[in-house]
Amino acid sequence: MYFEVDENPNWLGSVSMRFKELGPARTIKQLRVSDRDSEGPLCWVTGWCDDAKQPLCPAYVQPVEESGLGLAYLIYGGNWGVRFKPVSLNEDWDLKNPDQWGEPFLLISDLRSVVYADEPPNH
Repeated sequence: MYFEVDENPNWLGSVSMRFKELGPARTIKQLRVSDRDSEGPLCWVTGWCDDAKQPLCPAYVQPVEESGLGLAYLIYGGNWGVRFKPVSLNEDWDLKNPDQWGEPFLLISDLRSVVYADEPPNH
C-alpha cells in the first residue's frame, strides 16, 4: 500500500510512505487519541479530502506491517489525512476550530481504542 498526503490546510506537512497490508480496512468513526493527553480523549474521526464542497470522507483502520512496531494499525482517511474532535464537542467539522486537529495518519498498536462505523457510538 502506497500512502501519500500532500501539504494542505488540514495538515501542514507532506507524507509519502509504504506499508505492507496484513488485512482488510474497516471504516471507523471514533478513536481514543492518547498522544494529545495522558487520559486519551475519545474523539470523532473523519477522513479529509480536497473536495471544497464535501471535504469529509470515511476514515479507516487497517492492519499493516511497520518496521518499528511489527504489527500496527494504520488510521487513515482522504488525500488530506484525518481530522479529530473530542466527542464532548457538538460542533461541525471546521479547519479553523482550535479544538479540532488534523493528522496525515496515525499508527496505533492496539485496537481497543477504535470504534468501528457499524458499532454504536461511545460517549
